Amino acid sequence: MRWGSILFRRLAGGLLLVLAGLLFVRFVRADTHTPRPSEKVNLALRRTAHHLLRAIGDSTSRIQPVQEVNSHTFRLPLNQAFSYDILPELLRDSFRHYQISGNYHVAVLDCATSTLQLGYIVNELTPNEEVPCTGRIMPAGCYALQVSFDASEPTGPGRSGWVLLAGSFLSGLLLIGWPRPRPILPPLPEPTGLADNRLRFGNTVFDVGRQTLVSGSHQHTLTYREAKLLRLFADHANQILDRETILKAVWEDEGITVGRSVDVFVSRLRKLLQHDPSLRIVAIHGIGYRLEVQNET
Repeated sequence: MRWGSILFRRLAGGLLLVLAGLLFVRFVRADTHTPRPSEKVNLALRRTAHHLLRAIGDSTSRIQPVQEVNSHTFRLPLNQAFSYDILPELLRDSFRHYQISGNYHVAVLDCATSTLQLGYIVNELTPNEEVPCTGRIMPAGCYALQVSFDASEPTGPGRSGWVLLAGSFLSGLLLIGWPRPRPILPPLPEPTGLADNRLRFGNTVFDVGRQTLVSGSHQHTLTYREAKLLRLFADHANQILDRETILKAVWEDEGITVGRSVDVFVSRLRKLLQHDPSLRIVAIHGIGYRLEVQNET
């Protein structure tokens, strides 16, 4: 056992030294930052504009080309007023769809004067905080949606990278040169109370606090409103919820009342739950929706 333990430590130490070498090569070569693909931003903004127009019943107007003001600022003219209340969720969803990350500033500008009408910075928002200036009616006119990303930061090693490199190197040396066997500690018991905030329905588990959903064999991270709407459905499984009740519970108490948002978010939840055949969100014509849960135990 003693020789086996020593051999294991030497193998582990060797692997850590190899890891340290690979990290060193990566840090030496990583002197530039890959720019954010403008094509993805272009597609994300056009997707957002499409849904903004659809929300006001416009499915025929032409979407103008996206203007690249500079390497990190993009502007999309919109020839009519739109619902600012649903813009943040639509924009966040589009960026997630095209795998665009990072902090960004959103500004709604007047086309004629380029003056700021509405706007927010996404990293300044907390999960329970609403976007400033929601609930206000935008007068008819021409607007431009402008998104500015923070300037790219260098991706060199930095302090944390060199700490990781040094730690890997020293750990490898210690494992190789320290022959004393170490006691094997028993695994820590799993913390209790983790399931207190989880809802189970069908073959799906919804962690309300973490806003995570495990449906069938698929795991998803939900947005704030997706989680809020799913919680409402789960608490009223197999019950009809009229649209007014849904709006009041999910949107109106936050100062936002956009009727078409219900359909948009129900469509999202259907996609998230599609891998669980025991669940189905059914539209009740002229009334609202119902989450049907089969084989409840």
